[in-house]
Parts: sequence; structure tokens; C-alpha cells
Amino acid sequence: MRKLIEFDDDTFDKLKQLGRDRMATLQELADEAFADLLKKHGIPIDLRDALRKSARAQDAPKRSAATSKDRSKRGRKT
Repeated sequence: MRKLIEFDDDTFDKLKQLGRDRMATLQELADEAFADLLKKHGIPIDLRDALRKSARAQDAPKRSAATSKDRSKRGRKT
């Protein structure tokens, strides 16, 4: 899908220079930037990430229940 994004001249010049320095296209820079943004907000980028996140979410209640039991045992003095 194509979308039009507007940059001010200074930002565009810096992006072009960064692309040249890294031998990357503007599209590759944009893909990396948007992937980082999605990751920052916890949104899976692809199917593999979605499956990992789903597996962690299913394991989380089991782990937290075990952890709270361990904490209650530590607080007791015998």
C-alpha cells in the first residue's frame, strides 16, 4: 500500500544522508522506524511476534500465581 508522507526539507535531507551512510533506501529507513514504533507500543509486527506475545500472555497467570505463593512463604516466620 502506498501512502504519501510529507517531510520538511531539513528532515528529508537528513534522512537521505542517513540512507546514504547506511546504504539503505528511504523505504528501509521507514520500515525500521515504524517497526520500532510498533514494538515500543507492544503491537506485534508479524505473525511470529504475535504468537510469542500470545504464548507469554498465557504463561503469565501461571507464573504470577507461583510467585505470590513463594512470597507468602517468605513472609512467614517459623
